[in-house]
Amino acid sequence: MSMIDPGSFRDPGGRVIRQGSRILRTVYEPGRAAFEAARDAGVHQAAIDAKFLLPMIEVDSDALRDLEPQSAHVLEHPVLPFVSYPYEWTFTQLKTAAIHHLDFQLFLLERGFTLSDATAYNVQFIGTKPVFIDHLSIIPYVEGGLWAGHRQFCMQFLNPLVLWAKRGIAPHAWFRGNLEGIAPEDLSPLLPLTSKFSFTVAAHIVAQGRVQRRAVDTARHATKKPSLGKNALIGMIQGLRSYIGRLTLKGGATVWSDYANKNSYGTAEREGKQAFVAEMVATVKPGQLFDIGCNSGDYSQLALDSGAAGVIGFDFDFGALEQAYARFDRANAPVLPLWLDAANPSPDQGWAGSERMSFGRRANADAVLALAVIHHLAIGRNVPLDMAVDWLMSLAPTGVIEFPSKSDPMVQTLLATREDIFPGYTEEAFLAAVAARGAILRQDHLGDAG
Repeated sequence: MSMIDPGSFRDPGGRVIRQGSRILRTVYEPGRAAFEAARDAGVHQAAIDAKFLLPMIEVDSDALRDLEPQSAHVLEHPVLPFVSYPYEWTFTQLKTAAIHHLDFQLFLLERGFTLSDATAYNVQFIGTKPVFIDHLSIIPYVEGGLWAGHRQFCMQFLNPLVLWAKRGIAPHAWFRGNLEGIAPEDLSPLLPLTSKFSFTVAAHIVAQGRVQRRAVDTARHATKKPSLGKNALIGMIQGLRSYIGRLTLKGGATVWSDYANKNSYGTAEREGKQAFVAEMVATVKPGQLFDIGCNSGDYSQLALDSGAAGVIGFDFDFGALEQAYARFDRANAPVLPLWLDAANPSPDQGWAGSERMSFGRRANADAVLALAVIHHLAIGRNVPLDMAVDWLMSLAPTGVIEFPSKSDPMVQTLLATREDIFPGYTEEAFLAAVAARGAILRQDHLGDAG
């Protein structure tokens, strides 16, 4: 069965097709010349070899051409472990993706090509490593042409990073609310005056915001298209790369980032919990495991050590996620840490409510870990216990869910500033909710904290 990916409809040059377990890309006539030029010049293969571009092979698919008779070429790509979106990335991931995009632009310009756009959705992560996925965005460079994706790059890479670094505001709610990103004219009034002394901020945010406000009048009176020489374009890209490379987050501990070192477990209880998780993973040997509430990644690492082929870790705490990303990036491990508000996961959205898929529609795990999570949903966010259990168990066919009792110090922290209105938060109710959806194969108590 073939199905057009709902996120690929905007490109007249081709479509992404899901055919069973295969990912195929059609090249239509409008995209044929650019594709063939890059292919014949060896640009695609060079970019693949340099780890910029997702691998591809050309295939002869008569069945697909029956469905898509306008296809001039059909490509096949490896299946990504998990499709993520910019509003689910950490600061370092967004920064890494931005630099990857800019470096790829420079790589292409050296070879007489460029990118037709600069959407952040064309970058995905395999483990902690970014890769560009849209082969049809590669087009021949025309001397004097402006950077077509400049405003888009600013809205989806530069501006969210500047908001985060200069104001300490994570852009996820804004980015998720506007899939186009953050417009310069919206960001500029929010920035401190001192940050506007930067040439990059002045040129790419402040000035671009002013230009956009005058865009209608400028277009009405414009008589000649502006041009930009290749060396000037390279200089612009290198300047942005240098500025973004220097951006850092302001310091400061976050709520749960040191949870691994400050929790209620003694040594014996911690070892028992680790053995319990390791046994499940060793038995199931999941190709992909979801670690919900992964924190800095201790149990993601344990899952890898116990036989999981790859892990997608999710957490609400950016400090913990930054630690996890740095840890697994250094190790070049197949772990992708992502931001998740489990009480408000990413929804279906974009054109016709399907352009960007919800977290649930992308969930494809073989096993799930939900350790020290359920109290955050049931008590921290007032989600009924049975509904929290149902959601966690819907993510994979097997896994481990930890139930911290009300005597757990972390649960007491959640209850410290509010009335206890959760009489149904009991071990008996938890076990009943699990048994109503599936089979309980094993259960252990880890002292008072279990």
